[in-house]
Amino acid sequence: MQAAKVSAAEALEKLKKGNERYLAAESNPGDVSQKIRKATCEEGQSPYAIVVTCSDSRVIPESIFCAGIGELFVIRVAGNVMDDHQLGSVEYAADHLGTRLVVVLGHEHCGAVGAAMSSEPGGFVKTITDEIKKAIGHEKDEYKACCLNVERSVSIIKEKLEITDGLEVRGAFYHIGSGKVEFL
Repeated sequence: MQAAKVSAAEALEKLKKGNERYLAAESNPGDVSQKIRKATCEEGQSPYAIVVTCSDSRVIPESIFCAGIGELFVIRVAGNVMDDHQLGSVEYAADHLGTRLVVVLGHEHCGAVGAAMSSEPGGFVKTITDEIKKAIGHEKDEYKACCLNVERSVSIIKEKLEITDGLEVRGAFYHIGSGKVEFL
């Protein structure tokens, strides 16, 4: 669905208003109708924001921002860490879909950040916690550690990708208990 492109400022306002609706919602009011499924199938997607977030099952960007099919380009990975795969996904949405806002969304009670703060996991999980440790150092406050981790991912995106044409990269923190998104 190739609609008119949305600026980063307009996209940020849509996310904020969507989160406000979410705070009072009992269900997701985003459009998931047959009509939108058909339109996005036939005409393609035109998401107004890219959201890089954690794989945590309590963090659902489409719900948090009251978005429907085709509105958000969501990239999920434990701890919302950035590697070449995530960067390639951001680059695709920005370059090929024209999306002008990237939001890195961390959250409270993040298991990946908690593991990086308090343990030495093995296996492939270690690749995630090692990235988080680069961001948080010896920080022991969970909220501060999560914010530092978000800031690192924002910095990596800004450093590795060519930020032009009104593309904006922002960090945010999702308070699971209240549902509120705090833009950093």
